[in-house]
Amino acid sequence: MLYDRARIFVQAGGGGDGVVSFRREAHVPKGGPDGGDGGRGGDVVLVVDPSLRDLQPFRRGRAHYKAARGAHGEGAGRHGASVEPLEVPVPPGTTVWDPERDARWDLVAPGQRVVVARGGLGGRGNARFKSSTRQTPRFAERGLPGEEGWIELKLRLLADAGLIGLPNAGKSSLLARMTRAQPKVADYPFTTIEPVLGMLEAGERQVVLADIPGLIEGASAGAGLGHEFLAHVERTRLLVHVLDLAPLDGSDPLANFETVEEEIAAHGAGLERLPRILALSKADLVPPERAGAAAEEWRARLGDRVRHVIVTSAATGEGLDALRAAIVEGVPLEPALPDAEEAPRALAEHRVYRPAEAEEISVARNANGVFRVGGQRVERLLQRHDIDNPESLAYIEERLRALGVIRRLEAAGFQPGDDVEIAGTVFELDPGTPFRS
Repeated sequence: MLYDRARIFVQAGGGGDGVVSFRREAHVPKGGPDGGDGGRGGDVVLVVDPSLRDLQPFRRGRAHYKAARGAHGEGAGRHGASVEPLEVPVPPGTTVWDPERDARWDLVAPGQRVVVARGGLGGRGNARFKSSTRQTPRFAERGLPGEEGWIELKLRLLADAGLIGLPNAGKSSLLARMTRAQPKVADYPFTTIEPVLGMLEAGERQVVLADIPGLIEGASAGAGLGHEFLAHVERTRLLVHVLDLAPLDGSDPLANFETVEEEIAAHGAGLERLPRILALSKADLVPPERAGAAAEEWRARLGDRVRHVIVTSAATGEGLDALRAAIVEGVPLEPALPDAEEAPRALAEHRVYRPAEAEEISVARNANGVFRVGGQRVERLLQRHDIDNPESLAYIEERLRALGVIRRLEAAGFQPGDDVEIAGTVFELDPGTPFRS
């Protein structure tokens, strides 16, 4: 069974803690702080592995992926080691969606990588806080936690052309005759319950052809089986609509054609704009003159809507060479470029660092009279430092003053001794003196 969806939890490694240490060696005068920094935590990285076919490893294996934490700092100025990223292999054609950040990436090329959870930064050791006014700092920073959360993986097959049509239209039989694929073929509906890939070879060219499970009315809204696999034709550059010349159930071929086309259009993703080839299948079941007349009628009816109308028979081989040549001709030599709206999702091969905009720091007073201070830099300040350490608390107040938090609090009506909440922790703040918990 083809597994084309998975949901996994990723957790990057936290940063290592800085350490408080002082140089104390015999016969070495003027010892001082020498605590080292903590190492950076490991990222969680998805990497395209061309040997994978689908997302089955995520179904039968682990659903949680956790990178290692950075090493803690040590004395004598020794920094903790940073951790290598945790690489998670995924098959080509995987789309990754992070619902919390509303971010999406398309992974199509072998070796392509994307960081889905970044490791936390390591904390600074006490040697970093030495100054002319603070010569023996007895505090250090804690490492920050790594990013974590659930992400969704969806597989969209990397096929050049897709066979679409109603159940039992003859798609699997055509694929089996034109390629070395071995799809299941039977005379009952929904024989194909998962996409099947085959390779067309014409000289030095190779074209990947996908047999998509049959579509029925309402497929785009969730009916039948085909709706589960409509996304697999989104990457194709040509659609071959396989239409039964003489359906055994007596249905109207014209109505059958419109049913499938309406579901393709309803799915969206630009599928309705893809070029078409109409393959009239099972010609061996009708007289030759009837098949020829039907082909002429469809050419006149559809006009420019399709590139070719070809009468085929998987049983006798009629029209298969012409269909194969039309498919190879209809697929461009060069890969398709992403649409304008897709372009920002393409993954760069390098990182670009730009100056960050000034972070907004918020100050608000709640119904209980507590002043709540928000802002990533302020919250990280509390995460990094031990609030039970008096020197650490003095440093926190110093940084709050430098960031303009004290000024914002006073503008909001703050009085010395009022309670302040930062990152879920409530303090009694009296500027000029250390925090009192």
